Amino acid sequence: MLAVIGAAIAPGIAILSYFYLRDNLEPEPISMVIRTFIFGVLLVFPVMVLQHIMQTEWNWRSELFASIFQSAVVEEFFKWMVLYFTVYKHVEFDEPYDGIVYAVAVSLGFATLENFIYLIINGVDIAFWRAFLPVSSHALFGVWMGYYLGKAKFSGKANLELRRLFVSLALPIILHALYNSIFLTTEHWIWIIVPFMLLLWWQGLKKVQRAHDFGSKTLTSRPQ
Repeated sequence: MLAVIGAAIAPGIAILSYFYLRDNLEPEPISMVIRTFIFGVLLVFPVMVLQHIMQTEWNWRSELFASIFQSAVVEEFFKWMVLYFTVYKHVEFDEPYDGIVYAVAVSLGFATLENFIYLIINGVDIAFWRAFLPVSSHALFGVWMGYYLGKAKFSGKANLELRRLFVSLALPIILHALYNSIFLTTEHWIWIIVPFMLLLWWQGLKKVQRAHDFGSKTLTSRPQ
């Protein structure tokens, strides 16, 4: 059991620590980050109930569409909703990179409990692939979500803020849908998912740097 717990928790904590430590402008209170992570953990339960209802009560004609809606749309919407109502208006969200920190935290909280349940059922032999694929993919969807939440927060114009808020939800859903589609549309998914994940990491790290650059300008322009 200890091996399962360690294998389930370690990837999420490691990835979250990486993104948290990249915040070299005004690091967020660790208590806020942990709270957001816990919100992500708790989010698993209502999402699982909703997904179960959809699976059993709705007459899906396409497995691909069912997977995209039940997983990509539902999971990313609820993560976004938690962020918007608990973090977005908070006083500690005071520079653009904070959006990435909090979005990654809620995403990894969700992915960590999901990973634990999966490893309990299937064993730790697949822990490496679970860390590389589902856990890190949730984190990277969170990077895109948080990047545009940060851009929205400091837009300065209401209409631009609304557009960026929409993008902060739509892009993670699209990326999550593409991720799911790879597994459902080809038997040779390994040859597609590995470059897809590497591309997500590359683009995600570019978003991190851009958020830092934007944050530096935001802090410099504040009245002293």
